[in-house]
Amino acid sequence: MPCSKNPLTILTLLSALVFDFTLGTPLAGQPTQDEEPTQEQGSSQETAPALPEIDLGPEIDRSLRWLRGRQAPDGSYGGGVSGTAWALEAFALSHRKYARRDGPFVGRALDFLAANQRDSGAIHDLEATGFERTEQSVMAWLALSEYDDPRSVATATKLKRYFPTPLSPDRSEPQTALEAHESALKWLRKRRDDFSWGGSRGALVETSVAICALARCQQSLNKTLPRTAPIAGLPPFSEADHLQNVESLKRGALFLLAASEDGLWGAQGAPDLGLTSMALGALQELPEPRPARVQSVIDEGLVWLAEHQGEDGAIHDGKLKNYLTSSAILALAKSGQECFVPAIKRARDFLIRLQADEGEGYQDGDLYYGGIGYGGDERPDLSNLQMALEALNAAGVEAGDASFVRALKFLDRVQNRSESNDTRITRGGVVVHAGDDGGAGYAPGESKAGFKTLADGTQVPRSYGSMTYALLKGFIFAGLSRDDPRMQAAWKWISEHYSLDVNPGFELSADPSAPYQGLYYYFHTMARCLDLYGEEVVVDGAGRKHAWRRQLSGRLISMQRKDDGSWINENAPRWWEGNPVLATSYAMLSLGAALPPKEE
Repeated sequence: MPCSKNPLTILTLLSALVFDFTLGTPLAGQPTQDEEPTQEQGSSQETAPALPEIDLGPEIDRSLRWLRGRQAPDGSYGGGVSGTAWALEAFALSHRKYARRDGPFVGRALDFLAANQRDSGAIHDLEATGFERTEQSVMAWLALSEYDDPRSVATATKLKRYFPTPLSPDRSEPQTALEAHESALKWLRKRRDDFSWGGSRGALVETSVAICALARCQQSLNKTLPRTAPIAGLPPFSEADHLQNVESLKRGALFLLAASEDGLWGAQGAPDLGLTSMALGALQELPEPRPARVQSVIDEGLVWLAEHQGEDGAIHDGKLKNYLTSSAILALAKSGQECFVPAIKRARDFLIRLQADEGEGYQDGDLYYGGIGYGGDERPDLSNLQMALEALNAAGVEAGDASFVRALKFLDRVQNRSESNDTRITRGGVVVHAGDDGGAGYAPGESKAGFKTLADGTQVPRSYGSMTYALLKGFIFAGLSRDDPRMQAAWKWISEHYSLDVNPGFELSADPSAPYQGLYYYFHTMARCLDLYGEEVVVDGAGRKHAWRRQLSGRLISMQRKDDGSWINENAPRWWEGNPVLATSYAMLSLGAALPPKEE
């Protein structure tokens, strides 16, 4: 060992330092508990006070995006082994569980560590001496131990030979929901406006540490926060006609107007681009001629959206670049006003640049090639991709465009159809591959509905409703014909699982709220997909015929609140559907797409 101090002592100290630094005991500069828990607070879930809901996923994503932006051309972070190791640790331990396959922002960083491995197995910067070599090697080992791809495993195996004793500290320190909630809030209070953290160790390391800490808080909250409201089935409904649909839209529009502040939506004094663009899109589902007040809010709101376009063409407020820009394009394009065409074109070009393709270092064979995520190419998913594709379609991009051709690669990899999807992913020693029911999950090898374990121990992502409708939408935008086997397989799943009571596919979930999570999103995706597909009657797996426009209209009308005309997801407020502005916007967009024809 090229080290002037006792290597075993150094490894013990470094091991304790790094693991405490990342996940355990707070160090200088890290948020700490101001007080010991009182006796009244206790430590059990039964005696803990009710905690306000906190969704750490989007917060972590914003900081991950900042971290990704720090990668150097050589693949490193912070210019050396130490910073690169910290960043890789944060990517792996975050809720995204990033792996080499997720893109060059991980793969090239892992390659950087491997390129700095010495003959002894150590991994350190060329100029590092003495203690620095051991310190950087420990950091590299901690990062590499989180990655199970063959190349990373080979690098880690060689690195192990450098150490005289195995490094295996325990990461499993328990944390109650109350502790996790308080810790997360303290971390977020210290975050800077650009979603990074500062401190004596530098922004890159401080941000990496914070991401790891927030991810641990998120795990504890997910495990320990109880459900507070019982699950109730949806109310009975009957089919609705054109007039009933429009009357429901009018009541929803009145609610949105009352819920706005100067024609915009969001927190008081802080209008939100996403909510505003969704609400403006929803108001435009009201057939013309619209009441003067409604049209005025639409016109002024669209101008406000266009005024928030950046020099790069994006329309966002610093987060969720794809989601916000896509929803803005859809609202602007729906107006048909010529004055917004230049803004739409610039936003369209921005979305195309976000796609995971050669411009970001992806190749045709990469798992996420052709996809788009919330902010770009980090862990693309079908939900974000289908929204971007709809926005591109609304912006005038034709089916044969290269962006749609690239998107087809991603769409194939999320469909459970082994004839066109040969993707095989190994996670924790388990092989995940496509099934054959024709439906879709959330991303390649991923499903919010869980997995089916086969007799040979391999797993298949479960297909579910909202993503299978999203898949079929994507195929339509990409220009596939109805007789394409991929289209036929997706339509078969949709027909056999037709439901207006739940988001189908979650029947085996241990969480009773799972079939209701994102329910209004499901209705919206369903309505838009079926409208595009052009089939007026869906024949389900039992041979029953469904006039889906009338049925979906009736279902939504039955869920509309009688007092104020709004909608809200009572069973599952996740994904902002507990916010009546968003839920109402989804419902109105669904009613608009499902509008039954006028009776003769």
